[in-house]
Amino acid sequence: MKFQKPALTIPALLEKWRVRGLEIPDLVEAEHYLRFIGYYRLSAYALPLQVKAAASGTPIDKPFKAGTSFTDILNLYRFDRELRLLFMDAIERIEVAVRSCIVNEMSLCHGPHWFMDPAHFNPSAPRFKHHHLLDRIDKELKIGNGAKTPAKPHHEVFINHYYNTYTDPYLPPAWMIAETLTLGTWSLIFENLRVTAERKAISSPLKTDEQVLRNWLHALAYLRNLCAHHSRLWNRQFVIKPVVATRHAKFLKSNDRCYAMAVVVEDLLRTIAPDTSWAIRLNGLLANHPFADPAAMGFPPGWMSEPFWNIPPKP
Repeated sequence: MKFQKPALTIPALLEKWRVRGLEIPDLVEAEHYLRFIGYYRLSAYALPLQVKAAASGTPIDKPFKAGTSFTDILNLYRFDRELRLLFMDAIERIEVAVRSCIVNEMSLCHGPHWFMDPAHFNPSAPRFKHHHLLDRIDKELKIGNGAKTPAKPHHEVFINHYYNTYTDPYLPPAWMIAETLTLGTWSLIFENLRVTAERKAISSPLKTDEQVLRNWLHALAYLRNLCAHHSRLWNRQFVIKPVVATRHAKFLKSNDRCYAMAVVVEDLLRTIAPDTSWAIRLNGLLANHPFADPAAMGFPPGWMSEPFWNIPPKP
């Protein structure tokens, strides 16, 4: 079927919602937010506030629940933005810690340029090819095909210093490369390290089984990409799900919603940053936005009272 929907003006888009029963107390404000956020983006937060026509007993397509206002949509959007920022704050610390653990272990065992040797990686891995890793590093450092130095200066001073000082090897050591690669790339590197004992040694400081950590890093990289691209976390069913560690099995019954990722983040943060207040901040965010149904994110009733979270009661 050919797509034939026309582009509509902002007033026309708001009128669509008004006809469906949405209360718009401040038209100027609503037009402002549609102009700078977008009707389509806000629609993701409007859908849970609507009912199907058959269930509503009205021929109007996707009517809003009685009493729903534009402010309700906007509040959900604001909550989700704060939730993404909270997760990004945690993922930053986890990412730095994980790549540090990988670089420390592998560099001490095999030298600063271990990542250049394909012998350290699984040769039959379906999602990883060593030459693709080197290609990715070359691209990040702006090294063209067949070249051994960047085509132009890098934005990182320490990379430029390496090439102004050294000619061999043609790539900087792992601890410099660590600052340039994404969490997704480090997830692939860890997953495809050939020697199990090395993966275990990397996982040990993080107090996590190496097979569990392999999965968690993949899920965290996916979550980070969602946050970085401003995608919705609230009410999202995650495509890449974290495995449920044995120590979480009693209270984590579903792993396809935001709650499961919150458990993973809190678990790792407690080792990386023992004084973390991330769980308290998460609880505070949910308490300050009661309209954002925690169940839609997989949070079970009374989740904060589970001993795992150790959230002190309010005085």
